[in-house]
Amino acid sequence: MNFKKVRWGGIIGCGDVTEVKSGPAFQKVENSELVAVMRRTGGALAKDYAERHAVPTWYDDADALINDPNVDAVYIATPPDMHKEYTLKVAKAGKPVYVEKPMALNWAECNEMISACNHAGIPLYVAYYRRAQPKFVKIKELLDNNEIGDVRFVSTTQYQRPGKDVTSSGNLPWRLNPDMSGGGLFFDLASHTLDILDYLLGPMKEVQGLAANQAGNYQAEDIVTGNYRFESGVHGIGSWCFSAYDDVDINEIVGSKGKITFPTFGNGLVSLTRIKSKEQWSFKPPTHVHQPLIETIVAELTGKKVICPSIGMTGGARTNWVMEEMTRSFKSYL
Repeated sequence: MNFKKVRWGGIIGCGDVTEVKSGPAFQKVENSELVAVMRRTGGALAKDYAERHAVPTWYDDADALINDPNVDAVYIATPPDMHKEYTLKVAKAGKPVYVEKPMALNWAECNEMISACNHAGIPLYVAYYRRAQPKFVKIKELLDNNEIGDVRFVSTTQYQRPGKDVTSSGNLPWRLNPDMSGGGLFFDLASHTLDILDYLLGPMKEVQGLAANQAGNYQAEDIVTGNYRFESGVHGIGSWCFSAYDDVDINEIVGSKGKITFPTFGNGLVSLTRIKSKEQWSFKPPTHVHQPLIETIVAELTGKKVICPSIGMTGGARTNWVMEEMTRSFKSYL
C-alpha cells in the first residue's frame, strides 16, 4: 500500500485512552489525518469527541465507519473483547488495522486476526507503542552494540497499591473484567513489559507461571510470578502484584560485562552499569505516547523505507501467548 496521506477512520471506541495518548497524534503526524470517529456506547459521545478534536465525521455504527470510502485505515480502541470482531470486519473491507493492546482476549483470537489480515493482504499493527519510543530504542541500541556483553538473564519486579476504583464499592473498571479484557491488571499493564522484552531480547520459547487472587478485591488474578527462556537462550524471571503496599517498577537485563536497568512506566532513568563505570540517560515521555509508533505506521503506509516495529505477530500475538501460559493454572480452576 502506498497512500499519499493516511485518512484514519479511527477511532472505533473514542474513550479515555484516545483523548491524549493516541487520538491527537493522528492529526499531528505528517501525512496523517483523523477523519472519522465512532463510539458504540452512544452517538452523542462520539459527536462530542468529534467536535472537541475537530474531526469532520462521527458515527454510532462501526460498520458505517469501516465502510466509509473516505476512510483509509482504522484504529480499534475498544476493550479487547471487541478487537477480533472489528479487525475481521476491517480486514474484509481491505483496510489497514491498528488495534489496541492487549491484541485480543487470547492467543487463538490473535491468530484469527493475523490470518484474516494476511488473507486480505493488509497490515495489522498493534499499539505496543513503547517499541518506538526513544527510551526503549536506546536500550535496544545498547544491547545491539554489545554494551553489556552476552545477555544472561532479565528480571522484572512490578507491584502497586490497589486503586480507589478497585477498593471502593460500585462497578469495577472493564480492565478487571476477564470477559472484556482477557484477565486483570496483569493483562493490561504487564503486557507492556512482556512485549518490550520481546522487542529487546526476541521471542520467548518456554514459559511457566503461577497466578492467584490474594486480596479478593475482584475475580481476576492480582498476582503473577513466572520464569521463561528466550529463543536466544537468555533466561528471565518476573513478578507482578497489584495488591501491595507501594509502587515499584524495575527491569534489569544482566550480561557478561554489565547490566541495563530501567522502568517500563514513568520517567525513570535508563542505567548502564559496568564494573568500573555507570552511565545514565533520561527521557521525556511524548505528550501523545502513541505518536512515535503512529509515525512509523504512516511512514510505512505512505511508501517510505520504514517498517513499523509492532505488528500482529511480533507486537501482539506472542505477548498474548506468554500471558496465557503464565496464568493458565489460575484460569484452569476458575
